[in-house]
Amino acid sequence: MANPNIPGYTYGSGASPRSPLNMQDLENLKKAVLFTEEDEKYLRLAGQVLADQIEDVLDVWYGFVASHPHLVYYFTDGKGNASVEYLNAVRKRFGQWILDTCNRPYDQAWLNYAHEIGLRHHRTKKNRTDGVRSVPNVSFRYMVAFIYPITATIKPFLAKKGHSADEVEKMHQAWFKSVVMQVALWSAAYVKPEDY
Repeated sequence: MANPNIPGYTYGSGASPRSPLNMQDLENLKKAVLFTEEDEKYLRLAGQVLADQIEDVLDVWYGFVASHPHLVYYFTDGKGNASVEYLNAVRKRFGQWILDTCNRPYDQAWLNYAHEIGLRHHRTKKNRTDGVRSVPNVSFRYMVAFIYPITATIKPFLAKKGHSADEVEKMHQAWFKSVVMQVALWSAAYVKPEDY
């Protein structure tokens, strides 16, 4: 899967620091969320189902964020002025994240980019990728809380291509497990190394 030409998207390029976790750590994390080879299969299927719906999914997610000033805040200058340019730049990478979640192998490159995503939400690297002046850090509580809307709102999209209820549920569960794993990986930026 070739890297798309998206500004700031550095998956597999070596531009991201190495994750503090190794492949055995990832295997243990998979076991902790009950992520199996069947989940990999259904994530691939979800990738096929979602491929031509990315903009519609993002419309739902961005609508959710836009309806909550405390979430839009993270795209502002701290005085309530949202940056459309910043929102649009992040949107392109967010769409690619959907595809990466479904289609990329969960290997060291995936681990490294997950770590990069965490750093970009944390004061370590927030705003640097897009060269913006915005609030310096996304509060960790919203990183965790966002698991639910990102998971709940994807299911109707998974059901749009005529798959059985069982197949839709399996795709949804695979997505849910992956999102939980990724938020756990993003958390490394927020947690003291000795506690992570």
